[in-house]
This record gives sequence, structure tokens and C-alpha cells, in this order.
Amino acid sequence: MTSSPRDSPTSDEPRSRSHDRGGDGEGGSVPPSTDRGTVRFTVPEMDCPSCAGKVENSVRKLDGIADVDPQATTGVLTVSYERDRTTPADIADRIEKAGYRVETTGERATFAVPGMDCPSCAGKIENALDGVSGVSAVETRPTTGEVSVTYDATATGADVVAAIESAGYEVTGTNTGGGDAGGNDARTDIWTSPRALKTWASGVFVAIGLLFEFLLAGQNVPVASVVGRELLVADVAFLVAVAVGGQEIVRNGYYSGRNLNLDIDFLMSVAILGALVASVVFGEALYFEAATLAFLFSVAELLERHSMDRARDSLRELMDLSPDEATVRRDGEEVTVPVDEVGVGDVVVVKPGEKVPTDGEVVEGESAVNQAPITGESVPVDKTVGDEVYAGTINEAGYLEVAVTSNAGEDTLSRIVEMVEDAQSNRTEREQFVERFSAYYTPVVVAFAVLVTVGSPAVLGTTWSTAVVYGLTLLVLACPCAFVISTPVSVVSGITSAARNGVLIKGGNHLEAMGEVDVVAFDKTGTITRGELTVTDVVPLNGNSEEEVLRCARGLERRSEHPIGEAIVAHAEREQVTERDVSEFESITGKGVRADLDGTPHFAGKPGLFEDLGFDLSHVHATTDGGVVTRTARQLCERNNCLDLLEDTVPRLQAEGKTVVLVGTDEELEGVIGVADEIRPEAAATVARLADLGVTRTVMLTGDNERTARAIAERVGVDEYRAELLPEEKVGAIEDLVATHGGVAMVGDGINDAPALATATVGVAMGAAGTDTALETADVALMADDLTKLPYLYELANDANGVIRQNVYASLGVKAALAIGVPFGYVPIWLAVLAGDAGMTTAVTANAMRLSRITPGKTPAAAD
Repeated sequence: MTSSPRDSPTSDEPRSRSHDRGGDGEGGSVPPSTDRGTVRFTVPEMDCPSCAGKVENSVRKLDGIADVDPQATTGVLTVSYERDRTTPADIADRIEKAGYRVETTGERATFAVPGMDCPSCAGKIENALDGVSGVSAVETRPTTGEVSVTYDATATGADVVAAIESAGYEVTGTNTGGGDAGGNDARTDIWTSPRALKTWASGVFVAIGLLFEFLLAGQNVPVASVVGRELLVADVAFLVAVAVGGQEIVRNGYYSGRNLNLDIDFLMSVAILGALVASVVFGEALYFEAATLAFLFSVAELLERHSMDRARDSLRELMDLSPDEATVRRDGEEVTVPVDEVGVGDVVVVKPGEKVPTDGEVVEGESAVNQAPITGESVPVDKTVGDEVYAGTINEAGYLEVAVTSNAGEDTLSRIVEMVEDAQSNRTEREQFVERFSAYYTPVVVAFAVLVTVGSPAVLGTTWSTAVVYGLTLLVLACPCAFVISTPVSVVSGITSAARNGVLIKGGNHLEAMGEVDVVAFDKTGTITRGELTVTDVVPLNGNSEEEVLRCARGLERRSEHPIGEAIVAHAEREQVTERDVSEFESITGKGVRADLDGTPHFAGKPGLFEDLGFDLSHVHATTDGGVVTRTARQLCERNNCLDLLEDTVPRLQAEGKTVVLVGTDEELEGVIGVADEIRPEAAATVARLADLGVTRTVMLTGDNERTARAIAERVGVDEYRAELLPEEKVGAIEDLVATHGGVAMVGDGINDAPALATATVGVAMGAAGTDTALETADVALMADDLTKLPYLYELANDANGVIRQNVYASLGVKAALAIGVPFGYVPIWLAVLAGDAGMTTAVTANAMRLSRITPGKTPAAAD
């Protein structure tokens, strides 16, 4: 029994994304608590942001509310609450008081089940939980060894644990309040585990049996008899090998049969017991085959567990980024406490070389902080008072005191881990196909095994003992584990690799879709450009210097609230230009500003303002230096030191996407200042790299004017641009591109571009670290404000699709080839076990782990 994110209730991880960190309605901040629960409500009428806000505000009026996450797109409300201060019934009542009907309610818990490491294991647990009253949703995650269960008041966590254990799996940890379930951290070496020791013992007895069977044939004498059948020394050794190595197999097969699950454990149990029955009842002497099955399949299971542990390690590395303890300053003293006990408002001390324990703001000290674990940035970022820092980042050298802004489990790193875990539930199209195919594969192969066993003596002239061996061999090949696991293990490898490099992919479906896009659309402001106006040109006129022009401009714009004025003032401050006395400031609507500087009237604004003042902008003298025209003037002027501002200088600056500001008095023009939203240095290289990787078309969307859009598009190298677009027109542009080209990725800031991101095949938000809105709205989030991660994302997604195709086709092809070869005697039973089961499982996992070697700017051999 599985559920999708749209089922009720949903099956996301318990940690919910914070809309108002630490908020507690009227009750104030909720301190960290171990007795916290997470409950989910299906509220079908909550279908818009306004509805979501109304419900959230109503719920937050309760005391003990730690976090509220309304998801209008799915009609699901997730609430984290303190169990000793409120109840799910109280929360449901607040939802209804907001005017919305609650359809279902569910407590959700995550259980650590490390032994669940394959799809057949997961199916067995799902079947067991299907019979538990009150369980409304189950999500199994073999790649992380976790089971997420939603249940109502008629069931308890103990009921769920009992059901999982009835399927033959141990529950090592439980979490009902957010975060992972634990229990998977203290792993023993798989090769020295109890099952491994039994396997090696079984192998020893198989070797002893072979020794007597072939090398010591003279000593291979009868030593016992069963129902009239003699047992030789070799037979006894093989039986001991079955008894030792087959314990776990038959035990798991029993649970599979009890839960009506036709999986590999059940099939192998049937094969082993069938070989023993045929040996004892029919005298076919298949003890060697039974022992080989028990030993080799146990080895196969160990290999599969080892391979899955490698995949799980990639996610475990993310979880381990955050430290377990924090040094907190309390009552003037430094106290070391568990991170879970650190609350909003606490001040933590982070010494050189230590990790930042949770999100916060620097209140004292300065240092370079390595943000690579969150943003993937290779160069440490300087942090000082007022700057934001993230949990899991590393303080390189200096001393920092950080005021905590989010509780443990609600910081940026926790949300990244949560979304990576949740991403497994968003299945790719190939994964869905494989799951549908596997439902038919096993019954067909089992039927083929029966047909071969019954028909080969008559059709192929084989003996009955050989026919039974053929049938047992086909039973081994009937398990679809290798190709069922081939896709999810690739997805987990790709998504966790991306997360370590500062790219958060929120589902395998988005990873798959990103690898198939043909068009990448960029928003201009904040994506192609930095999103901040800067001064790019200062052209002094009539004997004035650049410093004098900036000094006048600073005085004129100091009181202006326009972004252009703020950019000029900021530039002047960086250049350490001195101030002038300002009086009689006046804003001239639509044209510029006027003010008295040291008693002299000055103006700054559009060229039209100075034309109105009577200036001839077609003939202005540029400033020279020792009789030589300045570099800028020389580039713009064809008449030595004379500029035609109206026909030449202004249009050229505007053609470069710049806004032109003139500065002067009512008698003299003093200079020209060019202001622009600076293009990111990496923008052109990013566009070129995408084209090299196979993107057929790049498009820039902007609300800016045609001239500016054209100038920036030409400099960056995009194939197409669309200018003067309103937000809804950007959505229309994306719809047109999707209709024309198919897969379209839209890259924006995740806030102003949310509608366009949602419309695109894949929405990519930049600079999402610490930004809840961007993390919520985008399918993929580039945590750093770094455009170069986009080609890496496309390359990773493309290679992931190639790996998935390789895994699916190879596993199916090998299984088919082996199955066809069985009736003709080409495939011994040991080859079926090692190649068809263990070999393919190990191979697809190893192939998937290659994705972790892809890093920004570094690519291994192409996947496909």
C-alpha cells in the first residue's frame, strides 16, 4: 500500500519547511523538545495561497505550535506541535474555525528498517502494514532503509512496529517529530555480521562436500539414510551447508509467503526446499544444488546489502554535516549542549575549524566560512556582523558568535536533507514503467519455470533431475530485484551528489526531466544579471574630473530613493568621494532631481532634462588629460575632444543596456554617468556550455525595454530574447516554448518568477540558500548565486538518464539471456545466482554510484 504526494494524507518526511521559524502563535517561541509530533490534515478546499494563509494564521493561535506548512497545491496541511501543549483534535478544530473542512487526519512516523534493502523487502513490509487498522499511507524507501507511515488514532506506533517485525524485519529506530528515524548510524561491518558468519560457515561445508564428491571419492561412503535413501559424506556436508546458510533464506521466505509476497526470498526458499524434496523423495541427489543455492544466494544478499550501504552512505554524509553539539553562551558562560537543545535567540560560539551548528546571524567576530556543504561554493565567504550563516558550514579561521535564527531540524541543511529524502517519492517515468513491468515479470518467469520442468524431458529429452534443476534455476531468475532497484539507486546517487555540490533536486522526476530539456529560458534580472544596479561609466565633460562628477552626483542623489540614485551614491562611497553641502533638494518627476550644492543649483537626470534647460547636446567638449582625450571619450568621439551626446554617446551607452544620467548646472554639463544591472561574468560561458552539452535553444525573458534586452542578449549569446513582458506574459512565453520545443527549463530567482517556474517542465531557482520561498516553488534550487551550476545540473541529469537506461536495459537483457539459455543447459544454477541476481544488483549499484564523481567543471566518461 503506497501513497503519492497527492494521496491523503501525504507521505512527505515529518520535518516541514518553516514559514515563520519558531513561531508559536500567541504563545511565543516553542523551545526544542523531544516530545514533538507531526500531524497531517487533508484540507481539499485549501486550494490557493490566500486559503493557506488563512488556515495557517488560525492554527498558529494555538499554544505549542512549532511549525505550520500549508501546501495549497496538494491541499495538505502539515503541523509540528508539542504533544504536552496541544492535540491533533485541537488543530483540526482551528482549521474548521478558519472555514475549511478537514477530510482526514494522520500522525506520521518514520521507522528505521536497515534490513529493508530491496524492492521485494519493501513489498513485504507494505503488505504487512496493509492489514493494520488505522494506517492510511505507507512509503517504503529501500535506498535509505526507512519506512514512513501515516496512521490515525485507531493505530499506534507499537502496532506499526509489530507489523513490520511480522514481515521479518527489525525496527532499529523511530521518529515521530521530524528528522530521520535514526538507527542506521551504528552500522556493523556487513562482512562480519551474523549472517555473513553463517554464510562463510556454509561455504566451508560446501567445500567439504565438493572435496569428498570429487577428490576423496573413495572416502565418500554412506553414513546415514533418510526414508530409505542413503546419505553419503558429501551429502551430509551439503545438508549442513543448507542448514547453516539457508536459515535466513527460509525464514524470510516464510514471512514472504505469510504476507502473500512472491519475492526472491520465497522463490529461493521454494528452490532450496524443492531440491531437498526431490533428493529425498525421488532420489534425484540434488543436495549439491540446494547447498549451492543456499551459499551463493547468501553471498548475493551480502553483496546487495554492501552495495545498498554505499548508496545510503551518500545521504548519510549529508546528515553528518551538522554537528551533534554546540557551544552556547548562557549567563556569561560557555556551555556545551546537544544541538537539539539550542533554541532561537541563543548565541552560539563557533571557534576556528568548527562547524556552525544551526542557521543564524553573526553578532560578533569575523571570519571566512566554507559554505561548500550548503552552496557548493569552492571559495570560503567572508562573514562579519549582520551576515547570515548556515548549519553545517565550516568556520575557517576567525572567532564567531552567532545568534540562532532557527531551531534544530528547521535550518537550511535540515530542509535540504528532508527534500533529498522526499525526492525518492517522486518517481521517474522509467521507474514507474519498471514497477509495472515487474508485476508481470515474476509470474511469467515462474510459469516458464514450471513449463520447462514439466516439458523439457519430453521436448528436449532431458532427465527429470536435470529438468528440476532447470526449473530451480529459472526460479532464481524470476526475481526482478536488479532492474527494479536500478532506477531508484541511480536517482538517489544523482540527487545526493547534486546536493553535495549545492544543487537541490526535489524529485527523481525532475532529475529525469532536466536531462531531457531542449530549451533553457532565463529571466534577465537577477539571473543573467546580478540584479543590482552599478555605475559602469563616468565620462567627465568640460574640464571636470571623474571625482568632481561623482562628487556632484553623490550630493544630488543622496536624498533620492530611486535605485539609480542609490547605485550612484554607493559607487561614490566606494570611491571615497567627499560630500558636498546639499540644500533645496527637489525631485523632478519623470526626469531627474535638482539641488543646491554649496549654494550652486545642480541637476542630474535624463538627457531630456538638460535639453529643456537649453543645452546643445550635439556638441559637448570632453575632458582631456595633457591634451589627450580620455579613453572613454576617445572610444565615443570622432572629433578629438568633442562629443555628440544626443546622436552618439547616449545611444551607444543605451545600446549596451545602460541607463544614462547627465550631471551639471544650468550653465554647464559636468559629466555623463552610465548605470546598468551588471551582467554576471559567467553568463556567456554558461550559455555556451549549455549549447556544447546539447541544449538546442536558449531564451532570455525580461520585462525590460527592447533596446536593453537586445544589448544584453547579444553580449550573453542567447539564441532568442523576449522583452517588455509582464509576469503573466512570461508564463505565456514558457507555454509557447513548451508547445514548440517540448522540454523547457526556466531559470529565475524563485520569487518573482514563481508562475513561470511552475509552468516550465523544470523550474530552477538561483541563490536559494536560506530562502524558503525559492526552496518551496522550484523543482530544482541552485543554493549559491552561481550560474555555472546550471551546466553541471544539465550534465548530471543527462548522465543520470543514461545510467538509468543502461541499468534497466542491461539487467533485463542479462536476465532474458540467462532465462533463454537455461533449457539448453548453458546456464548452471551458480551462474544464475551470481550473474542474474547478485552480479546485476551489484553492477547496477556500482554504475549508479558513478554519478557521484560528476562535479561542476569535471566530467567522467559520458554515461550514454
